Amino acid sequence: MSDRLSVRWTVVARDCPRPVFACPACGGDRPFHSSGKIRLNANGKRLDAWLIYKCDGCDRTWNRPIIERRLAAGVPPGDLAALRSGDAAFVRRLAFDLAALRRKTPVILQSGRVDVEKVVTGGDAGATGVDIILAVPHPVGLRLDRLLATGLGLSRSRIGDLMDTGRLEAAGGGNALKRPPRDGQSVRLDLAGMGDRQAILTAAG
Repeated sequence: MSDRLSVRWTVVARDCPRPVFACPACGGDRPFHSSGKIRLNANGKRLDAWLIYKCDGCDRTWNRPIIERRLAAGVPPGDLAALRSGDAAFVRRLAFDLAALRRKTPVILQSGRVDVEKVVTGGDAGATGVDIILAVPHPVGLRLDRLLATGLGLSRSRIGDLMDTGRLEAAGGGNALKRPPRDGQSVRLDLAGMGDRQAILTAAG
């Protein structure tokens, strides 16, 4: 019997980041959401490509440049095929590229709505502790303490108390709970002697 339950949580954001711009039609700053559609234009041997966004308020479009006046021969074949087909996974990766979005606007709204897939990778129901490895393929907008509270069936104050008493450790230091979870981040929880140990174990896996 292992005294540790090992699990992997894959955390997937439900909503893409929304950059905020001044919308001429609405008359003020508005968030714009990805339409999931690519516009590709060929002019001779050069390509332009845009990811089309729409204003949340009026559906006015903003074309976010992805490729500008680039030789077609210089675009990786896989990327070119994805642009031409509007591959959904490729478009989603573009929509979550926060570094690229921040070059266009400093204000980006990120949703805290996520789906979490939990997979047990080791240990058993008799464990007295939990080791969680987080897989976060795209940035998410919720804090780690909220993710853990929801995923373990505990309150956020309880999560904070477990951290303060040394029963919970999260890679990234003392402020890790206040920041969004990171891909590959580890969380270690000691449940020895806790009356709700079994409930937490069940929730974790």
